[in-house]
Amino acid sequence: MKGSRDKATQYALKLLSYRGRSAKELRDRLRGKGIPESAVSYAIRYLEDAGLIDDVSLAESLKREAQAVKMLSEKATKKYLLSRGIPRDVIAGVFGCEENTDLDNARRFVNKKMKALGAYPTEVAKRRLYGLLSRRGYSSETILKVLKNE
Repeated sequence: MKGSRDKATQYALKLLSYRGRSAKELRDRLRGKGIPESAVSYAIRYLEDAGLIDDVSLAESLKREAQAVKMLSEKATKKYLLSRGIPRDVIAGVFGCEENTDLDNARRFVNKKMKALGAYPTEVAKRRLYGLLSRRGYSSETILKVLKNE
């Protein structure tokens, strides 16, 4: 029993050394490795107590990355956090009652992409931008506001 706990903890630490992971991601990876459930639970609890697994700080970090680097909409960011195993209540807490930054993110994305699309006719560029923005989760209302100004 102690051997499987150590194995679970060591494997979880190895996974955490590559990148931050949610408790759910670690639980799924440890189960996939064939580690008994009791050892998985022990390892997760141990790492949470040690402060190495913190879904709230991971969610905040992933949110910043998704919105600043990937320039995803709020809706797409929430979907991304869910796919990384962050619980819905943590996501709700991270987004809280702050104002929606979709319009600003969409404008930054359009400004970045206009350098590459500048050679195209205006209508072609706008059509391509509309598709790019919609695939990043922006609402048609937001997209139209941004493209109207371009």
